[in-house]
Amino acid sequence: MQVFWFIPTHGDSRYLGTSEGAREVNFDYLKQVAQAADSVGYEGVLIPTGRSCEDPWVVASALLPVTKRLKFLVAVRPGLHQPALAARMAATFDRLSGGRLLINLVTGGDQTELEGDGVYLDHAQRYEQSAEFIRIWRNILARSHDGATYDYEGQHLSVKGAKLLYPPLQKPHPPVYFGGSSDAAHDLAAEQVETYLTWGEPPAEVAKKVADVRARAAKQGRTVKFGIRLHVIVRETDDEAWKAAESLISRLDDDTVIRAQAAFARMDSTGQRRMAALHAGGKKRTRADLEISPNLWAGVGLVRGGAGTALVGDPKTVAARLQEYADLGLDTFVLSGYPHLEEAYRFAELVFPLLPLSLRNKLPGQTLTGPFGEVIGNNFVPRHVPQASQS
Repeated sequence: MQVFWFIPTHGDSRYLGTSEGAREVNFDYLKQVAQAADSVGYEGVLIPTGRSCEDPWVVASALLPVTKRLKFLVAVRPGLHQPALAARMAATFDRLSGGRLLINLVTGGDQTELEGDGVYLDHAQRYEQSAEFIRIWRNILARSHDGATYDYEGQHLSVKGAKLLYPPLQKPHPPVYFGGSSDAAHDLAAEQVETYLTWGEPPAEVAKKVADVRARAAKQGRTVKFGIRLHVIVRETDDEAWKAAESLISRLDDDTVIRAQAAFARMDSTGQRRMAALHAGGKKRTRADLEISPNLWAGVGLVRGGAGTALVGDPKTVAARLQEYADLGLDTFVLSGYPHLEEAYRFAELVFPLLPLSLRNKLPGQTLTGPFGEVIGNNFVPRHVPQASQS
């Protein structure tokens, strides 16, 4: 099990859909979030991509020297640059970071945004191009360890004599993560990537995805790891957690939800359609309607594209729900919460002690000895209260 956090390069706030309680996206704030994740033991951070975000490669490069162990799951978008250049960028970052790079392959699902970036391929063509892109990318990096060149002639992309003089530190290349819900996405995942990521759907639906991708990979003689992208709202009690969830969307008005859902409806992303279906395109607003599975809440997706569900509850409940997904075969959990700085600490403090012992023992940044907590009366160390944990 690996637990990741999220760098909010598209903005952060205490209330979704409003500027109230919002925070400026600047280097100081992103650095705070990254250093928080680094210091308390998250495996890495996902840096999103798209028109609404700061550039992920520039952000990752800026955060690299102010962190120590944190891995960076950085987006590569076929169509925006050539695979040989992307391979060179990945190798450079991997070398300079000491092997802290992970790649998130993103095909994109917003046609308006894609056309603004000069990409005019339809859904099927984008997946064809993405498969060619990552195939070229992987081969250039893998062959760089032996100094070999690579030729490829594809429908959308071709290279001749592609060569990388400075190989990546990780062999054969930095691991590739990828998410998508269409048949084309599952085929690409089965053939090309190391880890398939799903957005937070009910466990039964996630199990179907895992089984389908696993079966497709097996036909090609491959195995694929699995992960999930979720928001988390964890408090000391269930009641507090659900109040926090309701507070997160308490400033939303109907017009904001309608405009957001209209934008999402224009996308050709199967995953986005599945997210929208969880809250009936914004028509569901009450907890009873938005709790689509025990403790899985679809309120975030009312105005946020992409991952739109959150696990809500007290620490033991949230840890148990994470374990349910782990039992399906998922070992990577990419989490986030609003605001991202405070919630990075809160989740680590409340849930990390309840995670499996094997994971807790591997959490970085946990080697300091006490005392922990403020010393009492200038002399007494606070009493340690052990927390129940999952085996």
